[in-house]
Amino acid sequence: MNGKFIVLEGPDRCGKSTQAKMLVNTLLSHGKDVLLTREPGGTPIAEDIRQMVLQPGRDVRPMTELLLYEAARAQHTQEKILPALEAGKIVICERYTLSTCAYQGYGRGLPLKTIDTLNKIASFGLVPDLTLVFLMSDKYFTERGEYLFSDRLEQEDLTFRQKMRKGYTDLVKKTKNAHLIDADKNIDMVQAEVVELLHRYNIVD
Repeated sequence: MNGKFIVLEGPDRCGKSTQAKMLVNTLLSHGKDVLLTREPGGTPIAEDIRQMVLQPGRDVRPMTELLLYEAARAQHTQEKILPALEAGKIVICERYTLSTCAYQGYGRGLPLKTIDTLNKIASFGLVPDLTLVFLMSDKYFTERGEYLFSDRLEQEDLTFRQKMRKGYTDLVKKTKNAHLIDADKNIDMVQAEVVELLHRYNIVD
């Protein structure tokens, strides 16, 4: 494939969306053709699934949750991500397979082997060229969410968030081309780390 696939990962409210937008601007300034998307979502069908799985108050069982995420991923990857990569674009995606391992694996306790198998099927074997994992102290989750709407997963308790954060910490060590970024730092310092990695991976000159 001619394009590059960059994934931004991390807990809710860690600054992924802010950094994704800044990353888009950086790449555009270097003359790159960029597509910004997200999971779950990115296509009409996948966005419908997003609304279903994240709506507060719904009794979505862990395996159902996993399968819904994977269904959304299969649609998103085949309809949007792969064609963009084949066209030579740089695709920036907020969340991908690592989130499923952290949330549904470590957080929900579903078998990682099952999740890995489903991830490979739903992603059609696609692996990110660069994964940026933003981790922040849990206190910022509460501070940043004080005036925000909370979806079903954001309403999970501290124990769930601790399991999920441990998942990201473990997974980044095992994942090729994945890098942990301290999201407690200010926005500009975080962006500087991201830009340095773009140069290191020859995504920009």
